[in-house]
Amino acid sequence: MLSDEPIDQNGRIQTPRITDVLDYIYQVDISMKRQKRAIVEKSISRSLPLVISLIQNQFDPNDNGPISFDSNRTMDLDDGSGIDTPKRTDSEKSLLQAAEKIKYMTVKKAADNKQSVITSNDEILNVDSANTSAAAAKKRKRSKSQDQIEYTIPSTKLDDLGGVESCIEDIVELIIMPIKHPEIYLHTGIQPPRGVLLWGPPGCGKSMMAKAIAGEANVPLVSISAPEMVSGMSGESEKKIRDLFNEAKKLAPCILFIDEIDAITQKRENASKDMERRMVAQLLTCIDELNWDQTGNRHVSLLGATNQPDSLDPALRRAGRFDREIAMAVPNESARQKILSVLGSKLRLQGDVDYKNLAKITPGYVGADLMALTTAAGMSAVRRIFKLMYLNLNKLNGDVLTIADPCDSNTDFRSILRALSCPSDDNTVDPINLDQLYITNADFLDAIGKVQPSAQREGFATVPGVTWDSVGALFEIREELRMAVILPIKNPELFQSVGISAPSGVLLWGPPGCGKTLLAKAVANECSTNFISVKGPELINKYVGESERALRTVFNRARASSPCIIFFDEFDAICPRRNDNNSESISRMVNTLLTELDGVDSRNGVFVIGATNRPDIIDPAILRPGRLDKLLYVKLPTPIDRVEILRSATRNTPLASNPNIPNEVVDLEKIGLSEQLNNFSGADIHNLVREASVCALRRSLKQAHNHQQPVDPNFQLTDTPSIPEPLLLTGTNFVANPSGCSANSLPSTISETTLVTPATNAPVDTNIQHQKPAVIVTMLDFELALTKVSASVSASDLKHYERLSQNL
Repeated sequence: MLSDEPIDQNGRIQTPRITDVLDYIYQVDISMKRQKRAIVEKSISRSLPLVISLIQNQFDPNDNGPISFDSNRTMDLDDGSGIDTPKRTDSEKSLLQAAEKIKYMTVKKAADNKQSVITSNDEILNVDSANTSAAAAKKRKRSKSQDQIEYTIPSTKLDDLGGVESCIEDIVELIIMPIKHPEIYLHTGIQPPRGVLLWGPPGCGKSMMAKAIAGEANVPLVSISAPEMVSGMSGESEKKIRDLFNEAKKLAPCILFIDEIDAITQKRENASKDMERRMVAQLLTCIDELNWDQTGNRHVSLLGATNQPDSLDPALRRAGRFDREIAMAVPNESARQKILSVLGSKLRLQGDVDYKNLAKITPGYVGADLMALTTAAGMSAVRRIFKLMYLNLNKLNGDVLTIADPCDSNTDFRSILRALSCPSDDNTVDPINLDQLYITNADFLDAIGKVQPSAQREGFATVPGVTWDSVGALFEIREELRMAVILPIKNPELFQSVGISAPSGVLLWGPPGCGKTLLAKAVANECSTNFISVKGPELINKYVGESERALRTVFNRARASSPCIIFFDEFDAICPRRNDNNSESISRMVNTLLTELDGVDSRNGVFVIGATNRPDIIDPAILRPGRLDKLLYVKLPTPIDRVEILRSATRNTPLASNPNIPNEVVDLEKIGLSEQLNNFSGADIHNLVREASVCALRRSLKQAHNHQQPVDPNFQLTDTPSIPEPLLLTGTNFVANPSGCSANSLPSTISETTLVTPATNAPVDTNIQHQKPAVIVTMLDFELALTKVSASVSASDLKHYERLSQNL
């Protein structure tokens, strides 16, 4: 325990031990036991020298002289509790004061490690009140400057945007007119809309639209990202929201833009923290206060941007807050053409850039993707000038190349970097060449392969490259699909003129391998719409509610990209017939699909195409009129259809056409009409062409091996058709059949075949062994392939599908 007398017999101050001081502090203030013992002991060790110094240098305030210690002097400490407090000596009193300081410093250090009362030299910081006030004022000024809300008047106009003509009329009516002419609304006594919500997929131009609106109206734009308003301290987030709206009222008329507003306006029933609910409530209150009574009859328009409008709290989307919601969907072909023309007007272009063709081959591209496309095209032009610098530096004859001269596109970029590392005087680009540097249409075409649209990054496919020429046959199914899908997309006014709506979807069913998936892709390509391909089983998730959420996500993405075709492969996996034996997840999946197909919400240009081999197990509610009411039976191809499919499958295959060797000429009609191809599906026919090509490749490799070196006994190639002695090609006699016609109908301009056989004495070119063997598919290859390929649909399966076609 602490000694009652701080001075020993020699007149020296008795220094108490740290443990004694610690025990004394715990007795005086039991709350100190909640602090860490190490921190308290460290504070005591620093404060003890100061306590000793205070005891030695105490002064009496009356006589300004030193106070002599008297062990008998005591002082009553009445704490108002009515209990007699034991009298303490001056040493205990001093130590008690020191303990209070230790307590303050300990708690302060635990609460804020950035502030310290005691310096490293064990001295207390003596700061006068003037310095303290100045520091506090400086801190408040710095905090105010950090929280200051910035605003600008953008120079962007609505004319700088392309493909937004459908939104401009609403924007002018809801935002620009109340800002420009508030007297009209004052005269009529109506309140203009307070808020507009812009929603759409990422990259469609929501933020750029906000800047263009403010630039068109020539008013300040107060822009902030919603996550910036979230603070870790209680009440700070709500204060930031209030400060933001107060600043907007001072700047009125102005536009207040909150980007990614869904980050702070989640549905309150799903909120995990009270702060989220308070932020939503504060935002609702601030929006309600944006009336002209508080803004001095000056309009403050609130703009919100989000990718997920359904996640916002319902109270935020009611009338009087966000009065109107404007959807900025994925641009269609005409909108993409306008966007490209606007972006191209700011570039140095050479010649006429075919914007129409570029818009056609960039389906699924949003505004940000088209901006990236123009940037990639510009980089192609910049790459040319860098290659030109390298070639001019390494040219020995003194001739200087210009931009117009052809450059090797395979120039190593390491060499270009070495050229760039040369002194600046040597590799400066000639101004003449800079004047000749332009972006061409070829640069845009080259850049398309380097830019990946946002839809593909999110796992959604765009318009496929499959055309009707790739399908072959199925002419009746084509006509039905044109009436059910293509015509409503291209000419919706025709259906409106007769007072009917387009079918919700089409179900393609039939044996496997008959081209159901190929038909869906060709339809999407024909009408140049976005295409989302979904495999039915991949939507099924073991967690409750995730399967339905994935299905809703697909339809929401399709609505944002409308017009859009959703193709469900293996459709029976997600909508089997509901009964008592099915699990609840399957029933919820079917109910979600029924709601999306024909629910309260309109489809808005979304068409569904399903493909299945088992239409008999699909829930009947899916197939009723108004949903997938168009069932198309894709049956096995007829003999004439098989010929068409063969022509389509051999478009890029070199077929033998030499009339001097009639047993090798490929006759596609003979193959297609053959009874050996009965019950062959389209996939089986493509497999036949593939196997024939493999046989031709194997034969050609064996021919080249036999003529280059003696036959190796270990080199064996089997399954070679019986053909004349190995033939070597010496001319360009076989060509691909681009039109898909039979070999007999090929043009007569094809050169005759010149063959050199071992039986002849004609000299053989010594360089022939260095040439790659020509692969030509002959009739013998097809005959050999027929022995290896069989039909994938059995006779019993075919009878089953025929019975289903009569019942459905």
